[in-house]
Amino acid sequence: MWIVELALRKPYTFIVMAIIILLATPLAIFRTPVDVLPEINIPVISVIWNYGGLSPQQMADRITSVHERILTTTVNDIEHVESQSLSGISVVKIYFQPNVNIQTAIAQIVAVSQTVLRQMPPGSNPPLIIKYTASSVPVIQIGMSSKEVPEQGLFDLATNTLRPQLVTIPGVAIPWPYGGKQKVVSVDLDTQAILAKGLTSTDVINSINSQNLILPSGTAKLNDTEYNVSLNSSPGSIEGLNNIPVKTVNGATTFLRDVAHVRDGFSPQTNIVKQNGQRGLLLSIYKNGGASTLDVVNDLKAKLPTLLPLLPKSVDVALLADQSTFVKTAVTGVIHEALIAAVLTAVMLLLFLGNWRTTSIIAISIPLSIFTSIVLLHVVGETINIMTLGGLALAVGILVDDATVTIENIERHLHMGSELYTAILEGAGEIAIPAFVSTMCICIVFVPMFFLEGVARFLFVPLAEAVVFAMLASYLLSRTLVPTLALLLMGHQSKRGKIAQWVQGVHEAFNLRFEKMRNNYVLLLSHLLTHRRSFIAGFLGFCLLSCGLYLMLGRDLFPTVDTGQIKLHMRAPTGTRIENTALLTDAVDKALRKIIPGQEIASIIDNIGLPYSGINLSYSNSGTIGTLDADILISLKPEHRPSSEYIDKISIELKKQFPDVEFFFQPADIVAQILNFGLPAAIDVQIYGSKTAENMRFAGKLMSRIKAVSGAVDVHVHQRFDEPGLALEMDRPRLQNLGISPVDVAQNILLPLSGSQQTQPAFFLNPSNGIIYNILTQLPQYKMNSLDDLMHLSVNIPGATGNAPQLLGNLVKIAPTKEAGIVTHYNILTSVDIYANVRGRDLGSVAREIQTIIDDAQTNLPKGSRISMRGQVQTMQSSYIGLGVGILGAIVLVYLLIVINFQSWLDPLIIISALPAALAGIAWMISVCRH
Repeated sequence: MWIVELALRKPYTFIVMAIIILLATPLAIFRTPVDVLPEINIPVISVIWNYGGLSPQQMADRITSVHERILTTTVNDIEHVESQSLSGISVVKIYFQPNVNIQTAIAQIVAVSQTVLRQMPPGSNPPLIIKYTASSVPVIQIGMSSKEVPEQGLFDLATNTLRPQLVTIPGVAIPWPYGGKQKVVSVDLDTQAILAKGLTSTDVINSINSQNLILPSGTAKLNDTEYNVSLNSSPGSIEGLNNIPVKTVNGATTFLRDVAHVRDGFSPQTNIVKQNGQRGLLLSIYKNGGASTLDVVNDLKAKLPTLLPLLPKSVDVALLADQSTFVKTAVTGVIHEALIAAVLTAVMLLLFLGNWRTTSIIAISIPLSIFTSIVLLHVVGETINIMTLGGLALAVGILVDDATVTIENIERHLHMGSELYTAILEGAGEIAIPAFVSTMCICIVFVPMFFLEGVARFLFVPLAEAVVFAMLASYLLSRTLVPTLALLLMGHQSKRGKIAQWVQGVHEAFNLRFEKMRNNYVLLLSHLLTHRRSFIAGFLGFCLLSCGLYLMLGRDLFPTVDTGQIKLHMRAPTGTRIENTALLTDAVDKALRKIIPGQEIASIIDNIGLPYSGINLSYSNSGTIGTLDADILISLKPEHRPSSEYIDKISIELKKQFPDVEFFFQPADIVAQILNFGLPAAIDVQIYGSKTAENMRFAGKLMSRIKAVSGAVDVHVHQRFDEPGLALEMDRPRLQNLGISPVDVAQNILLPLSGSQQTQPAFFLNPSNGIIYNILTQLPQYKMNSLDDLMHLSVNIPGATGNAPQLLGNLVKIAPTKEAGIVTHYNILTSVDIYANVRGRDLGSVAREIQTIIDDAQTNLPKGSRISMRGQVQTMQSSYIGLGVGILGAIVLVYLLIVINFQSWLDPLIIISALPAALAGIAWMISVCRH
């Protein structure tokens, strides 16, 4: 073959090629991101709307639905749209077709989001638009706490000091902090004083906005000098805000301090974080796109100590929930197994060949093939992960064939009396085509993976690329470098050292026993050939029956992993205040410390309530809907008992001690979080349609049946539709008679209860640190603790200077109501989700039983509604179908390739007939080795 001849004529060329591969490999390894899974780059964009004070149902009706409908008119290639609307926050996720131009899609969403603002409630701000991926999970968290600095001080330090410095780390994304208190300039209204002065809340906010101006004064050229002219249009201190005049009557001026108190404060707290019982906050560190988890965490650990001097000494900073440890363990484990496979392969080669020189040639070609694959994976933009490393580990055993067959054929020609050069040329050349066909057959097996769709494509294509690159490199090296090394090394075999003699002795002893086994095999084969019909029938029958084991095997997308972390989600009764949820969490923490031995607990982190920013909700997969929720993350020390044991105990004990509280476990490891794609459970039974109440009742009955499925745990309906509310009904004729408009009533309710930040924003520049803070005018929540306090809010009469304001109780009627705690949409239709996890069984078996229940319940489904099962189970099923079709396609392609090589239909069929035996062997090995 020409390439073998070229290698023999120019041997140093291919030795230099090997050296280049060795030099390029470290560069590729150090520059290639390292992660646990490949990047799952399914195109998704999140649009986050904020409007403080709106209930979830109002957010859904007045903001979310409006935006979802207009998306369908101007944005191309939408696959489906999901949304969740909570109190004051809405997150819309747009899933696109795989072939979308994501930059164009972002531009279209930005444009249409600006246009739709005119249809939104007054004061609506443009939304935040971010790119979302399944890999957007926290890789590490920074905990901040202090016994001296208050929570609003911690929040200010995290947001304005620490976070801006950390985001400069390559590949880092840091949303708003969890916990703490958002620092603002608080204007605490005194409703009694306001009423006594004949004022309303609107008068107070109007006075602040009219006297806290942000306007330039310009410059003045006086004589030969140009002066910058400044005006104290905005007070420069908190005391200056307190001294703002609100109203003057008969020469008596009412100042802001007379009807309110301006202070360095915080907005109403909706999110509390506790670290081992001490309040603080969390900064979740996410990695962007194809960034390396290990690089992000290592860079963070290197930079964080340099930033600590910027913080007060009393602030404690700790690194928590480090997922890089799991990534290192997973990657190291795969590398360790690959090295063991390589060593065992080399030992077996030495035993069979009995020559360290020929063994060395093969041992050199195998890692070079692996290194070439790593370089090519870097070139095509893949990461080093358990899938690519698994592909390389799988290839180690296959790569032996090319070099071994080449060396063996060269040895055969040498034993036939050929010269070394001729033996190499003929031995390597005459097997070039069969070896090429063999290599192509192996590569073709992985080709169908490139036609997979969805998550399966992103998971298995890197594995296929790793194997194909290694196989092609092995074939090239076996035709070039192996002949070159054979020419250099096999020509000096006359002198044998002590080591070579010892190796030869071991080889001969091994070969003697192997020959006995081979002779026995020949006798057995001769016997079977004389009874070939009965043997073929019996063997094929055994293989087919063995394949029946597949029906007994479980089906999972990935095996479960014990990372030493347990994530428990707690949901209190609907309407529970965050203060009470925090107290309840304290009690749960005490119960957990009794269940799990103290020496095995590293930390317990409580994340209570709703995060302040919709960005956090967009990234979050915990299913939080309000202040009644809490995530409890339990980190165990390295030497701990299996987490599954504690999960079972926790589930039983907490249900006994807290019967009115819902508890369910969520994935704590990075793999399960990625595969769940933002959902808090592996199975999501979704009912969606226009008849929400009927769908909710249907979901309740369906949930009861799903709970009875063996292995289905933590079954619950995600949505709550019993959020307590108060409906105020205005007496419009009375308002008309009094000269009061509904706007006056709404404004004087909005400001005390929701604050001025949304509809009438005002800002204060702190001259000491140069940071601008919101001015939040609101009635302190602790002063509104009865219906009587609510009904005594004052409402002004426009233009009536002599009349006292009206009390709210004279203008409205009040009635208790039940509202939605969260409103979720799927393609604009309201959805109800039943979440379920799996423990003690495989995901496929549980999903199959649940699907049977769903099919049986279809007849009772409300008219116009639809039901589907989503989540990780959907990914698993699509992956199995794609891989199954891919296997069949690979068998056909391999058969056709062998037909071309043999120019026969029968011979390839004989070769392919070995597949049932291979499938049977796989079934038996999985059955024997499964836990």
